[in-house]
Amino acid sequence: MIRYFDHSATTAVDERVLKEMLPYFSKEYGNPSSLYSLGKSNKEIINIYRMKIANILNCKVNEIYFTSCGSESDNLILKGIAFANRNKGNHIITSKIEHPAILNTCSYLEKFGFKVTYLSPNSEGFIDVNELEKSITRNTILISIMFANNEIGTIQPIKEIGEIAKKHDIYFHTDAVQAMGNIDIDVKKYNIDALSMSAHKFYGPKGVGVAYINEKVPFIRMQDGGHQERDKRAGTENVAGIVGLGKALELATENIEQYNAHLKELRDYYVSEIKKRVPYIRINGSMTKRLSGNANISFTGIDGSRLIAELDKKEICASSGSACSSGFLNPSHILLAIGVPNNLARSSLRISFGKDNNLEDTKYLVDSIEEIVKKLRY
Repeated sequence: MIRYFDHSATTAVDERVLKEMLPYFSKEYGNPSSLYSLGKSNKEIINIYRMKIANILNCKVNEIYFTSCGSESDNLILKGIAFANRNKGNHIITSKIEHPAILNTCSYLEKFGFKVTYLSPNSEGFIDVNELEKSITRNTILISIMFANNEIGTIQPIKEIGEIAKKHDIYFHTDAVQAMGNIDIDVKKYNIDALSMSAHKFYGPKGVGVAYINEKVPFIRMQDGGHQERDKRAGTENVAGIVGLGKALELATENIEQYNAHLKELRDYYVSEIKKRVPYIRINGSMTKRLSGNANISFTGIDGSRLIAELDKKEICASSGSACSSGFLNPSHILLAIGVPNNLARSSLRISFGKDNNLEDTKYLVDSIEEIVKKLRY
């Protein structure tokens, strides 16, 4: 029996979401841009779910753009805003612990003359808002700070960052891919001008995301083609995916407090037991302002890839804080940025709990890790 503890990577599609999606794969297959009723009905369902998502975020319907994923949303927002506003300035502020979709996009923009400030986090994984404000120049046009980190789960001071951006008349984007479905997000409350999300992180399908962009924010399209998404994102709409994203987000936000309580109970039990039973560990990131289901722990003297492989033999799915590239294990840039030594960064294990995990699963996980660590160390 597979026990899945990698919900930060992806989640299984909820059965209720799948049921909602199924008709749009076969019976309701019309192109939304068509003029006949089979297509028009799909345009209507897209707009119904656009409205539901806008209501959840507390924004206007015309501020929701459908994309293929969080990475595309990040690209559309950062590039689209940067190029549309380069007459105002060329400076962008972000952090060293962003997702590669942000860091690589910023690196791309630097080739076109944009200047990027990469803020360093503290040892617990948080951005210093005072340092952020000091980094603002008269040429700063955009701040992009992720809502919650994908590896260490730390939740940034988004409200304070939004207030700083508003005070200085700078656009504020947050990559909320990990946060959506885990945190109740009101874009007006947080002064968020643009936001990225991806359905597969909250029990929706892969291949569909959302870019929220405030109607007052000038941006240009990054993908040429047809006139879909109000001329801002060309391509035939993924109707089934949009329905799945909307339904999944609706379900996730209905029971968000109960969901977080369940995840926190399992996460806290796991961390407590590991601390008791496995010596020489390091917990990475703050345990207070953190996603409820996230735990990132380094095991001294253990190679992260071997730990993952041994867990896989026990039908446990988890993630390492290191990435395998061309046969070499590279330590996580996020762990290195918060001061985790190279060897410990290579020995990290990210566990991210989900709605279908239970205490029995978690006990099996702890027993397995204890056994494997002893085996690998000695």
